[in-house]
Amino acid sequence: MINDLVLNYILLFVFLEAYEISWQKAPSIMGMIIRMNKYYSRNVLLFLIMQPTFIFAICFAILSNYNTFAMILLFIKTVDIATKIVLIEQVFTKRELSQDLTLILLAPINNFLPYIGLFIYPLLIILSI
Repeated sequence: MINDLVLNYILLFVFLEAYEISWQKAPSIMGMIIRMNKYYSRNVLLFLIMQPTFIFAICFAILSNYNTFAMILLFIKTVDIATKIVLIEQVFTKRELSQDLTLILLAPINNFLPYIGLFIYPLLIILSI
């Protein structure tokens, strides 16, 4: 019974993470921020809805009785969302970027980078149950 539950959680998470990857994927971090800003500029709530793994992490933490690994997953997803929002604000609202940050944002990213979450987060789900 528990094995089926774990598998269902992992499959749901992988599906949601694949959805996020599909609409955020770009050749650079700046490209990803530009894609995310399209939703963020319309409405912050819409931006959060477009991050279903964050919503999953909240629900999973509650369902697992705030297990340590579930809370780690929620913490990582919260930091991820907060970082995205800060970068969007820096680039599009404040328009204040240092030269170093500009170079980092424009640098090409490895094709594997967007998929890291597909390997790390399911491990945390397994450990939490």
